[in-house]
Amino acid sequence: MKLTFEVSARISKSVEETFEYVVDPDKLSSYFTTGGAKGRMKTGATVIWDFHDYPGAFPVKIVEVEENRRIVLEWEAYEPGYDGPKYDTTATMTFEPLDDNTRTLVTIREEGWPSDRETALKGSYGNCMGWSHMLAGLKVYAEHGIILRDGMYK
Repeated sequence: MKLTFEVSARISKSVEETFEYVVDPDKLSSYFTTGGAKGRMKTGATVIWDFHDYPGAFPVKIVEVEENRRIVLEWEAYEPGYDGPKYDTTATMTFEPLDDNTRTLVTIREEGWPSDRETALKGSYGNCMGWSHMLAGLKVYAEHGIILRDGMYK
């Protein structure tokens, strides 16, 4: 069994607008990747995400993009204290129109950590927190122009 989690939020924007806030590197950098995102998310691309409050930029492999519906990405697993072989986890973002497409349900599911290590459990919890904050940041930025992440971690 592999560790898996799922988080979601309702954004008061259309699916098209909400999806663009995630795939566009300039928009993503405004509320989430505070050190900058490089590259638009599209199938087969490798983009770079950087955070002011996390050391170093890192690659994110975009496995699949289904316009306005789904993004599947892979990246190196975060597992604090583990010094064994590297591996990737998979995150899937889905975008579902609500209320005649005036709101969007965004769901993020990440999976792939082994269930037999405490360090893997801690890593999955850390990413769960990160994706939850990403969704909160997306909501307040898209709806109100507020950058929630600024000063949150440092």
